[in-house]
Amino acid sequence: MNKREFIREVSIWTTLFIIMVLIPLFLALAGHTGRFRGFWVEFGIGLGFIGIAMMGLQFVLTARFRNVASAFGTDALLNFHRQAGYVAYLFVLGHVVVLLAASPYTINYFNPAVNAPRAFALILVLILLTVLVGLTIWREKLKIPYEWWRISHAVFAFTIILIGLAHILMVSFYISEIWQKALWVILVGFAIAMLVHVRIIKPYKMSKRPYSVSDLSQETSDVWNLEIEPDGHEGITFEPGQFAWLTIGPTPFTIQQHPFSFSSSSENSGRYSFTIKELGDFTSTIKTLKTGDRVYLEGPYGAFTLQSGMKHIFFIVGGIGITPVMSMLRTMNDQNDPRPVTMLYGSPDLKSAAFRKELDELETTMNLKVVYIFEDAPEDWEGHHGLVTTDLINSYLPENLIETDYFVCGPEPLMDIAENHLRDRGVPVYKIHSERFNIV
Repeated sequence: MNKREFIREVSIWTTLFIIMVLIPLFLALAGHTGRFRGFWVEFGIGLGFIGIAMMGLQFVLTARFRNVASAFGTDALLNFHRQAGYVAYLFVLGHVVVLLAASPYTINYFNPAVNAPRAFALILVLILLTVLVGLTIWREKLKIPYEWWRISHAVFAFTIILIGLAHILMVSFYISEIWQKALWVILVGFAIAMLVHVRIIKPYKMSKRPYSVSDLSQETSDVWNLEIEPDGHEGITFEPGQFAWLTIGPTPFTIQQHPFSFSSSSENSGRYSFTIKELGDFTSTIKTLKTGDRVYLEGPYGAFTLQSGMKHIFFIVGGIGITPVMSMLRTMNDQNDPRPVTMLYGSPDLKSAAFRKELDELETTMNLKVVYIFEDAPEDWEGHHGLVTTDLINSYLPENLIETDYFVCGPEPLMDIAENHLRDRGVPVYKIHSERFNIV
């Protein structure tokens, strides 16, 4: 993607998001002839409309439509989903706080003596919103399994959006007309349909296209290469660098679904490899899989891919971030791609460096230079040791920074250093391609 295409796509989707956030506010104002109740009251009401609109759009952002993420990448889109959720929470909270401060009557909405069902419902919304945000921030520290967080996330969001719709319809100060109420129901129905799309329709389609485990091998002490093949169908095509959601078991209707990058060449049709590091409960079970076990794929997704117009490719990777890059290198090697490639590969130690033998071989068959950086290097190691630093990156950057495309993948500290440094050196943002694994 060139600069013009990047700016165009980002502008289109950003504008569309802003318009969709403001649509409920426009619907409320359309044809409204009610009395003006003071700036702060009206401001508080506006915060509420925008907040509920952003909550509804959260369902769209997680519906996994490939075209929506083409400019940003699915990881960036889901990270945006998380940040937008925080903002939506602040808008809803601001709606309550501003109205309580501007209109003492607002407290009656939370008074069970006035209307118990309404009060309990609105209090429940505030509790669920706070718990939803809190669990998203502190899930890992609280050691809550991803699967249970995921299903509670969906249930809480579903409950919040339904109560929000009921609240708007019952107050009806700004949507007294039948057509306005009907449009609100349609908008919320569309948001809920996105949830159904992800949780029911997609798994149903996956159930018709199963895969089976064809091989499982150990790459390092805690990294496994999983190979699967389509069972009774032609499989999927993907671009090197993309990922898919993997479900293991007899049915795709399960909360056990996780994203993994392809590590195989896109030229190797009919067999797909995923290189998976043991990082949690689910990934620790990969080593127990046996040949013939049933799995399901949903994908491919991701914009962390090579483009034909790239002249020089520069990888900065760390740890298991090597996985999507291996897919690119294997594909380039299979296609006899002559473009020069430089890769800085950071790893805790020599034994933890996945694919080292294959990378050494690829250096002899393609225009590739691999630079290893080991935190704990062997005594006889003559290469770099420690962490990937800005000085180290500088020592390998090409003279013409603009004609090079940069791919960054690995632990967050490494990615933050690399991305910030490349931008500081004047590399255009559309030339920096990132893939972050903390997308859920």
